[in-house]
Amino acid sequence: MELQITALENGVVIDHIPSERTFAVVKLLKLKNYEDVVTVAVNLESKLLHKKGLIKIANKTLSPEETATVSLLAPHATINIIKNSKVVKKIALELPGEIEDLIHCENLKCISNAEAVSSRFMKVRSHGEDCYKCFYCERVTKACDIKLNLN
Repeated sequence: MELQITALENGVVIDHIPSERTFAVVKLLKLKNYEDVVTVAVNLESKLLHKKGLIKIANKTLSPEETATVSLLAPHATINIIKNSKVVKKIALELPGEIEDLIHCENLKCISNAEAVSSRFMKVRSHGEDCYKCFYCERVTKACDIKLNLN
């Protein structure tokens, strides 16, 4: 039997994912229980990343919220929208301006860790870098250092 990865007729292709974050993107998008075809590839050759991941999702569109959260794991990824077997749109990702419930504040004394409130972070620039500031305790974390709650 020969295995093949075929082109999508309709759906989404997420390309240029850092290889080590590919399965985190799968988990983030809750693709484990998706009922249509999902193709996941890791450790593909990439001139830019050395190794990259790729996810193809048949017959799916991503919401703006899903696209924004993918950018937290793979800020340099591209999302290709496929219709009738053709790329009709390429989306370059941007970090979201605000994030709720996806980030855990690392300040153990933050109210978001002690009370039943949703975590909430705002994007800020600090020392020339993209960062996220906790709405409650104002702790600032570099975007590249955030850890997402993927449970």
